[in-house]
Amino acid sequence: MNKALLSALLLLVCSIPLQATDIVVAAAADLNFALKEIIAQFEQQTGHKVKSSLGSSGTFHAQISNGAPFDVFLSADIAYPKELEKGGFAESNSVFIYAVGRTVVWVSKKSHIDVEKLGMRALLDPSVRKVAIANPQHAPYGRAAVSSMQYFKVYEAVINKLVLGENVSQTAAFVQSGAADIGIIALSLARSDTMQAIGKYWEIPLETYPRMDQGGGILKQARKAGHLDAARAFVQALRSTQGRTVLERYGFFLPKSGESPR
Repeated sequence: MNKALLSALLLLVCSIPLQATDIVVAAAADLNFALKEIIAQFEQQTGHKVKSSLGSSGTFHAQISNGAPFDVFLSADIAYPKELEKGGFAESNSVFIYAVGRTVVWVSKKSHIDVEKLGMRALLDPSVRKVAIANPQHAPYGRAAVSSMQYFKVYEAVINKLVLGENVSQTAAFVQSGAADIGIIALSLARSDTMQAIGKYWEIPLETYPRMDQGGGILKQARKAGHLDAARAFVQALRSTQGRTVLERYGFFLPKSGESPR
């Protein structure tokens, strides 16, 4: 074997951890596209494997409180990881802010509605029969949608037209499929190649809904399962310059370096 090939093989072996680990990440649905990129980078660089489960942050909070076997929780609301840490379900001092979520009003390009011009009043267009939002009972993006509709004084006019998605990703699917005529979804989803190809959107002003600090934490389950080192490595990758670059590209505001949960 020549020296160049031997050196390349040694470099490959040294870059893979001695004990590659499979971890399970419960993540807010607005991370759908960004997380795929971050996981791909992490797996390639470390040799660890990540299985992600996307859904409503409130639903994950309930599942984790009842012993669901997740190693890392990435919530759309910092309050959920903080509650888990307080309840003894997350590692002490492991809760962190990784991004700040943003919302948009989204319609299909097939729609005649000029959402960029009308903004929130696009929901009042006579052609609109169904308005999709995430369920505000357990989805932070649903609560943000209600807050913005109330701010613009359109909530009462559309309340009977609301179609509630289990999470913001399902909400986007409702509008994408035509099951709803218009919807309020995450900017991170609207910026994906898939959604940009078929839709148009108006970004909702940040002052119309409470700041959505999106927080995460490492769960006690990771320690019990022997996954703690891999879970920590994944969180480090998410918060690295490379991870933050991906999040920013999908429209997330980024917390200041070292910013603590409020």
